[in-house]
Amino acid sequence: MKKTFIAACLLLSSSALFAQKLITRTGKISFFSSTSIENIEAFNNEVAAAYDASNGNLLFQVPIKSFKFEKQLMQDHFNDDYMESSKFPKATFNGTIADASKVDVKKNGTYKVNASGALMIHGVTKKVAIPGTITVKDGASTFNSTFNIALADYNIKIPSIAEGKIAKTIAITVNAILK
Repeated sequence: MKKTFIAACLLLSSSALFAQKLITRTGKISFFSSTSIENIEAFNNEVAAAYDASNGNLLFQVPIKSFKFEKQLMQDHFNDDYMESSKFPKATFNGTIADASKVDVKKNGTYKVNASGALMIHGVTKKVAIPGTITVKDGASTFNSTFNIALADYNIKIPSIAEGKIAKTIAITVNAILK
């Protein structure tokens, strides 16, 4: 993960010399699955992200095994049976923020944004458009977004024994403070 993150930072730094680059390795992503039988929620506080304010390039990298669940058994099933995290150890988003020139990362304010790009989960890459907000305060930019993904779109299979216990569409929430 460190090599990929360093490569991404180098790639982002190859543009204009005085461009504003923002990074973090402690971003947060959570997901929520709601059914009439059971709610499932997990949190990950080890998300790496990089943003180049000069061109709107945005990169997120999520280590799958870093998701934490309330129950250890859920975490084990998530890693072994659903996400196959040994085979697919990370998820990534590589895209751009539309109208990035309207976001001033040097001036306090809140900006509604749309990011589009490639979301890779479970070894499957899909083009996505994700709405979000960037809040700039005192030199830090907080990226927030909530969006849904369909498990079937990423070849994540729900065994028949768990049918009805796991939602087919999962809500993803992103919160990352980049400096």
